[in-house]
Amino acid sequence: MTFTVPILVRGYELDTQGHLNHAVYHQYGEHARWELLRAAGIAQDKFIASGVGAVVLESTIKYRNELIGGDEVSVSCDFEWTGGKVFRFHHEIKKLDGTLAAEIVVVAGAMDLTARKLIANPDEHFRNLAERPELLGL
Repeated sequence: MTFTVPILVRGYELDTQGHLNHAVYHQYGEHARWELLRAAGIAQDKFIASGVGAVVLESTIKYRNELIGGDEVSVSCDFEWTGGKVFRFHHEIKKLDGTLAAEIVVVAGAMDLTARKLIANPDEHFRNLAERPELLGL
């Protein structure tokens, strides 16, 4: 089951060529990640109260088709659990007609906020916090 969130491309998010600014793609992905966590029952304050914070270790974007102001898109978010300290998020940003605008892959971890180190088995931490772990692929 792929989770998606709708977003309208706003004028102030555009670059000088009238395209969606490259940094905004990252923001769209982050918005989709937090919305997925919230839908699974892990609001941001609940996550932080657990003593763990999410950290992005790498983010890669493949631009496929331009986005301009007024475009309506859906941003998908899927977890990929790797069995180690890191995991991946996969995002697709698509126009309403199905045109793929961008693909984003994020390598992330869950950091112990006191020790400032990645925790082992982040999937277990997410599973314990979530009310709907199946949304997270757990």
